[in-house]
Amino acid sequence: MKKLMYTLLIGLIAAALTACGSNDDAKQSKSDDQKTAQTEKQKEAQEKQEKQAKEMQKKLDKQKVDEKKTVAVVNGKKVSGEEYNAALSSSQAQYQQMGQDPTSKEAAKQVKQQTIDNLVGQTLLLQEAENKGYKATDEEVNKKLKETKKQFKTDKQFKAALKDAGLTQSQLKSELADSIKYQQYVDKDIQTPEVTDKEIQDYYDQFAKQSQSQASGGKEQSQMPKLEDVKPQIKQQLEQQKKQEALEKKVEELKKNAKVEVKL
Repeated sequence: MKKLMYTLLIGLIAAALTACGSNDDAKQSKSDDQKTAQTEKQKEAQEKQEKQAKEMQKKLDKQKVDEKKTVAVVNGKKVSGEEYNAALSSSQAQYQQMGQDPTSKEAAKQVKQQTIDNLVGQTLLLQEAENKGYKATDEEVNKKLKETKKQFKTDKQFKAALKDAGLTQSQLKSELADSIKYQQYVDKDIQTPEVTDKEIQDYYDQFAKQSQSQASGGKEQSQMPKLEDVKPQIKQQLEQQKKQEALEKKVEELKKNAKVEVKL
């Protein structure tokens, strides 16, 4: 009897263990299936995003022009298609950051006009900087070049980036020299009014009002930081706005006495 009871007990334990093992296997199998399904979904979503990104890039590339084409002549200086394409990428990115499609019919017109306006404006300002006698020394250019190289882990990566941009190191140094002259001119000749505490307060209040409006519209409202905590950032933002407005005003002044011919 004991032997029979023992045999039955062993059988029951074995059955129980088998059942437990089956449940664990089933759970594991289910978990693996879920992980596989989730991975597949993620893969499909990633592939879809990559496909959409490639399609968008094709549309963006169609807005480019022949690099050797002259898109504008500013006081006798030719502005190339290569320069236009570089500025175009920046304009397209700005529209995308605002959630707009830069390839839509209306936006494409605006992007084109914005790009050519920016190029003409930058050319006029750089010409004015040179007329004022601003220069970039070899020391300043080499320092700027060194700072640029620091953005890359290796010299090989830096050279690869230059190649992708279609630039030689000599051309890059020339562009860095232009940027130095431009910045010198902007810093010393473009005067902007000081940002007042009232302007900072008004900017903060407007942001707070917008935040409350979004909350009332059903969107989750993030907690507003204290004015003291964000005052330096607001001041910097307003300074940049005023500088940009002053630059735009200066460009309009320069255009009055400039000979600008757009060929695009």
